[in-house]
Amino acid sequence: RVAVVGAGVSGLTATKCCLDEGLEPTCFEQSRDIGGVWRYTEHIEAGRPSLYPSVISNTSKEMSAFSDFPYPEDFPVFLPNAQFLNYLQRYAEHFGLRKHIKFGTAVVSIRKHSDFATTGQWDVVTEAEGKQTLHVFDAVMVCSGNFSEPYLPLHCFPGIERFQGQYFHSRQYKHPDVFQGKRVLVVGMGNSGVDIAVEASRVATKVTVSTSRGAWVFGRVFDHGYPWDMVYNTRLMSLIRNSLPRPLSWGLINYRVNQWFNHKNYGLQPEQSCLVREPVLNDDLPSYILMGRITIKPGVKEFKNNSVVFHNCPEEEPIDIVVFCTGYNVSFPFLEEAVIKVENRHASLYKYVFPTHLQRPTLAVVGLIKTLGAMMPVTEVQARWVTRVFKGLCRLPPQSLMEKEVNEKKKNQVRRFGLSFDEVLKTEWLVYMDELASFIGAKPSMLGLLCRDPRLALTIFFGPCTPYQYRLGGPGRWEGARQAILTQWDRTLKPTRTRVPASSSSLCPSLLTVVGVLLLLAALVFGF
Repeated sequence: RVAVVGAGVSGLTATKCCLDEGLEPTCFEQSRDIGGVWRYTEHIEAGRPSLYPSVISNTSKEMSAFSDFPYPEDFPVFLPNAQFLNYLQRYAEHFGLRKHIKFGTAVVSIRKHSDFATTGQWDVVTEAEGKQTLHVFDAVMVCSGNFSEPYLPLHCFPGIERFQGQYFHSRQYKHPDVFQGKRVLVVGMGNSGVDIAVEASRVATKVTVSTSRGAWVFGRVFDHGYPWDMVYNTRLMSLIRNSLPRPLSWGLINYRVNQWFNHKNYGLQPEQSCLVREPVLNDDLPSYILMGRITIKPGVKEFKNNSVVFHNCPEEEPIDIVVFCTGYNVSFPFLEEAVIKVENRHASLYKYVFPTHLQRPTLAVVGLIKTLGAMMPVTEVQARWVTRVFKGLCRLPPQSLMEKEVNEKKKNQVRRFGLSFDEVLKTEWLVYMDELASFIGAKPSMLGLLCRDPRLALTIFFGPCTPYQYRLGGPGRWEGARQAILTQWDRTLKPTRTRVPASSSSLCPSLLTVVGVLLLLAALVFGF
């Protein structure tokens, strides 16, 4: 019996993976429906993520699909939150997940059972309609996410206590009306910060974004008009990025992101070349900077009564509203601190999943990782691995080896908003998923495929790494995986090719494969 905490993206796939492995999941969801961060509500609910109604997915539908459940072909390439939620509802319906979910039930505490050392069991206390209930489970999957507890370090902003205007965390933002005719300061340069700045600039008198580190900015529309992640996250490109020496790899990234626009000219160039932050996905920011709607400034030095002073900028800038887009804390209020150690807003977990010090590996965290790619296939492969560990079909390394790896990762962590270059490579989307897939025997064998099915092998290597690749073989094999891979561009182009001139020829995106071959030859010259 497995307790699953939360019925968002991670909780749904965790429940489904438990069923696939013959386990008995019970999913506890404190709200009244599934969806987690993707379920929009006008009011902010305590302990739940909160999003604004204009949120659109940053990753394309083919890259964001669960590996055995493609999106409908008529869904847009990047999905508004309502359609994303609709996909999750279809997923839950298709695999019969709702009957395993207890809605309106909050998890109050999770503690080791009295005989944990021998059984690995957990005492789980839940609360529904004011009544608490004690359950005993053989294992626990924590899928509660990390977008519920805002990180608002006001002590880092001198003078904020005397600021007479309004300020709030981005979690409280819903509609841009609040900015009508105001002078707005957005602190932080993540995806939410830039989204809010863009929306605010349409109604505000002035919008300023404060960033101490800068950021790379990607557009959803990438080379030749294709979705950014279907071009960026290919096996070929991953091989090149991870095989080049660090300076060359950094130079390649620097050159690539500046092809759209020169970040230095827009005040966005990251401060240190040794840092690679999570890029910002926004198609409007560069043009809004050009139009003067948004101004980029350095970090905040101090606040005054009705103004702000930035570092290296002596003049004061009058402001009325401040939005702090400073991220979220990692917290597990229902767990004892000894179960999962959280330091500097990072949890100490082996492969970002398992606590290293438990006598029995019967508790796992799913979905607590940031990679430059879609989260849904990552959480799914985590859940597939976890359920097989619970069953004893996969084994974890000795505690000493797990702790050693976790400690090595800690050395690469940069305080607050950044990760070092090496850390990003270690948690690169494709590399990470391949590693976990290899643990369960689901990683595709390129050599084997090349011998048996050359067309499929070339599509997998040169094309986008869609999640269906992890259903071609091994446990959980899906008969429809091959066809899903070969038709992935059809589903991508279906909602956009709504007008095709009669005289036009059908140019297939596989033309990118030609470019890929040339890049591979170049890679071979470098000795890969």
